[in-house]
Amino acid sequence: MSTEQAPTEPTSATNAAENRSVPVRNTRQRRSVEAALGEVPDFMSAQELFVWLQNRGEKVSLATVYRILQSMADEGTVDVVRTQEGESIFRQCHMDEHHHHLLCRGCGKTVEIEAPHVEEWAASIAAKHGFTQATHVVEISGLCAECSARARAR
Repeated sequence: MSTEQAPTEPTSATNAAENRSVPVRNTRQRRSVEAALGEVPDFMSAQELFVWLQNRGEKVSLATVYRILQSMADEGTVDVVRTQEGESIFRQCHMDEHHHHLLCRGCGKTVEIEAPHVEEWAASIAAKHGFTQATHVVEISGLCAECSARARAR
């Protein structure tokens, strides 16, 4: 699955410290969404998460799933990337600090990476042009080793 991130969306812990100062309602539906994201290993869309929750007997509307996921993205507790089709997909953050992703276009495997050189470059470019409080998103897509091997075998 190839992904492309919209430049205005924060991912992972970007601005998380600022956003966590806003109190969050700890509803049953929110706890269900958080628990589900803790159980799934990879990114999933709001629709996929909604179906997953319904199959488990959870009573939550699709609109509520969307709202909770957006709230979690704003807080920096979920990673958000966009597929080539433009759909947002979500996954529970596994790293507390700002990070980026390697994404396999074949199977959707995702690896969280730190990129200190990218951080330095982004800060210097922003400063050079007089920007402050700049954020950035870097998503690198390709084929993982397993998908590359399968492609070569064809």
